Amino acid sequence: MTSTLRTDVLRIEGTRDPLGGTLPILHGISRLTGAGVGVDDEMRRNLAYGIPHTLLPYTRQAGYDRVRAERELPSVVLENETLTATFLPSLGGRLWSLVHRPSGRELLHRNRTFQPANLALRDAWLAGGVEWNLGTTGHWPLTCEPLHAARLTAPDGTPGLRMYAFERLRRLTLRLDTWLPAGSPVLYVHITVHNPAPTETPVYWWSNIAVPEHRDVRVLGPADHAFHCDYVSDLRRVEFPEVAGSDRSYPGRVERAADYFLDIPDGERRWIAALDGTGSGLVQTSTGRLRGRKLFCWGTATGGKHWQEWLSGPDSAYLEIQAGLARTQLEHLPMPPGATWSWTEAYGLLQVDPEAVHGSWQAATAAAGAALDALVPARRLELAEAFAPEFGAPDELLAEGGGWAALEIEAGALPDSPLLCFGSPTAAQEPWRQLLKSGTLPVCDPPAEPVTGAHWRVLLEEGADDWHALYQLGLLRLADGEPEAARSAFERSIEAQPSPWALRALAFLATDPPQAAHLMAQAHQLRPDLLELTIEVLEALLRADQADQVLALIEELPPAHRAHGRIRLAEANAAHASGDDDRVRRLLAEGIQVDNMREGEISLDTLWLAVHPGQPVPPHYDFRMAGD
Repeated sequence: MTSTLRTDVLRIEGTRDPLGGTLPILHGISRLTGAGVGVDDEMRRNLAYGIPHTLLPYTRQAGYDRVRAERELPSVVLENETLTATFLPSLGGRLWSLVHRPSGRELLHRNRTFQPANLALRDAWLAGGVEWNLGTTGHWPLTCEPLHAARLTAPDGTPGLRMYAFERLRRLTLRLDTWLPAGSPVLYVHITVHNPAPTETPVYWWSNIAVPEHRDVRVLGPADHAFHCDYVSDLRRVEFPEVAGSDRSYPGRVERAADYFLDIPDGERRWIAALDGTGSGLVQTSTGRLRGRKLFCWGTATGGKHWQEWLSGPDSAYLEIQAGLARTQLEHLPMPPGATWSWTEAYGLLQVDPEAVHGSWQAATAAAGAALDALVPARRLELAEAFAPEFGAPDELLAEGGGWAALEIEAGALPDSPLLCFGSPTAAQEPWRQLLKSGTLPVCDPPAEPVTGAHWRVLLEEGADDWHALYQLGLLRLADGEPEAARSAFERSIEAQPSPWALRALAFLATDPPQAAHLMAQAHQLRPDLLELTIEVLEALLRADQADQVLALIEELPPAHRAHGRIRLAEANAAHASGDDDRVRRLLAEGIQVDNMREGEISLDTLWLAVHPGQPVPPHYDFRMAGD
């Protein structure tokens, strides 16, 4: 029996990598739904708790398109006699593939393409595999960022892979240790989250597992109720799997996109599985801290089908089974200062009598639970949890992430540890290193990438006296939920020297749409070449009902910018607002492809229906998740 770890290269058809933007994300997240029937007091508290004021210090990740060529992505492969697990450290440490070797079966939805799309907190996201999400509700900020990765060896010789990062929104450290013991039928993933701050921090975690979707695939878990979210109505507790006369445990037969968070009773083993017509498929289980389980489906309506093709190509339908710290993804949990939380997950092939799987819900879940106990008894998972600390300091570094953790170690805000070799700061962190050394933040244009944290704010509150330092101080105050104090810093920044960055921030804080549009237009005059700023300016003008100004600005743009999907969409919306629907129909006929169409966005189908009343929306313009 063997267990090995090797580095490799994943060859795949794909577009170019998403790029980090210049403009920081000034908004936070909004609560997606209210609390309806059956939501208890604990969940209500968690729903209201921890919603971030902004997504600072992060910038958007975009710049990708849909033009593909052969790509090579660095990978790390763990393998034993039963499973081959392929990880992509450069893409948030995603588990890209899990193959059951005796049968040759891929247990995950393994995307045939590398195609970013706008579903994550920072925009760029990939469908497929297992994604690790830490921070706040949504696909996490590092989903398309490199993690640090290292080779491990346990005292008994078992090889392991450690991937780790510093998540800058919540200022938490993340460590994922994964291993495949010789002879094991499951992959183990031990996750450790540490809060180094002297204050309580809201925490969110979900492991998002994509698996193939077919009409005969049934999702099972030990619950007979679920919390249902369909993006248009309040979160509510419902009986499961029968909801509104339909069995929702078969996602390939459900018309509309929806979330079902299984309400697993206390004392029940935590697991979820997606099993096909033969009674086999992926199962995920964990130790008790990982409390929640969820089923997500895109739905079989035109919009849901289009989304799956948009993300993975034709004939590649998938669903997601997920596992999280809270009962739903709309909640955050309070993590005490200095606390460390850990748990262990296991992934493998579950095989169950198909007649039981596709019989009554009670028979199906009982049979699957018994098969899980045979595959990986709860005691074995506890032993794996106890084994995880056997992996000590890394043997060999395999991949490097960013330099932000190293900067925080230099600042004394993050403890250094031999278990997590964060390397050295890079050029992106150099302005902040200068602030540490000299007490003065050097002027940078474009500005230095933002930071968050009380220690940085103290330094700037004491010494900010130029436009750049005042702008960064405004961002820190905004991240701390102090908009008026932030406004003061941005105004002082503009008094010192007008910049598009502070003007944009003031526009974000403006409550009057015409005022916001005016400030954005001023910002654009200072940087007319910056495409991401141009897109925001056009959106601000449209919100202010200034369609003529939108069309005039577009006329002045270079051809490459004018051809961009977001610019063409803005042109069509402005033409419609101006009463020129012939121009809208022409643009739609020529084609408007918005490469970063946002999940839940209905701009294209709304525009189509506005100028083609009574006509069905063409599939390539239909991104509706809530049905027709």
